[in-house]
Amino acid sequence: MEFCPNCGKVLLPKHGILHCYECGYEKKLTKDEKKDYVIEQDVSDKQDIVVTGDKVNTLPTTKGLCYRCGNRELEWWMVQMHHSDEAETRFYRCTKCGNTWRRSN
Repeated sequence: MEFCPNCGKVLLPKHGILHCYECGYEKKLTKDEKKDYVIEQDVSDKQDIVVTGDKVNTLPTTKGLCYRCGNRELEWWMVQMHHSDEAETRFYRCTKCGNTWRRSN
């Protein structure tokens, strides 16, 4: 995998050339290099690319109370902040206002 020296995006193979779809940079491939770049489908059609916003909920949620806005749905995750023989720290984030706090067990 190679990256564009101009913008840093991934260079994708197209007809024996590595092409940057962001800035238009191109790099010709040798015959030996072409064997390394086999692609199964054409990625030039941007209609097939699904783009989502930054507000995608991938964390588990629980019922609780946000002390800032009163919302009752919270995202949560745990982090081992200290040694492995000590309890982990649970973090909560309000799904409405984004307020984040922690609770040690």
